[in-house]
Amino acid sequence: MLKLYTGWTQDGRKVSIMLEELGVPYEAILIDVTKGEQNAPSFRTVNPNGKIPAILDDGTADGQPLAVFESAAILIYLAEKHGRLLPQSTRERFLVLEWTMFQSTGLGPMAAQGHHFRRAAPEQIPYAINRYEAETRRAYGVMDKRLAEHEFLAGDYSIADISCYPWVSLHHFQAISLDEYPNLARWFCAIGARPAVARGMNVPKSK
Repeated sequence: MLKLYTGWTQDGRKVSIMLEELGVPYEAILIDVTKGEQNAPSFRTVNPNGKIPAILDDGTADGQPLAVFESAAILIYLAEKHGRLLPQSTRERFLVLEWTMFQSTGLGPMAAQGHHFRRAAPEQIPYAINRYEAETRRAYGVMDKRLAEHEFLAGDYSIADISCYPWVSLHHFQAISLDEYPNLARWFCAIGARPAVARGMNVPKSK
């Protein structure tokens, strides 16, 4: 059975949503970073970078277990293996990959830094808070404009939507109201209504 090493993070939830959408049996293994479990040698053999999520797939064609880390890489791997949620044609495929990378290089990092400086930093630094909030708002605006003309971010429902949804779900952490982004709000409600998304967002179960 595929093993998912995960925790209470939005990047981890991206992968559990994907697995739920695919209907793939998996074992979710909690890596509690507050206890330093990401530094255990057994986990470092799966992800040498010591971060979650990561997967260990023993159901490969050659019969050899395959470890994959970095959430975007995991989504692409699973989509290719199961032939779903990532189109085959070059034009459609790269549209999905563009929006998936938009999350992994822009929306996610900017929102995460905003969360840190607003909620976890030992002191409030207005410049940092304002900078990352502004960048997150800019990303929301890009998505809102795109979703004014499209039901989903990249054609049909895909790994691009799965990648972005968990980060938008923390808009309240970012002090951003989706009322300001009506097209994004419509998309957010539609994605959140999918049963697989609801299940995946609760892996591991909420504290």
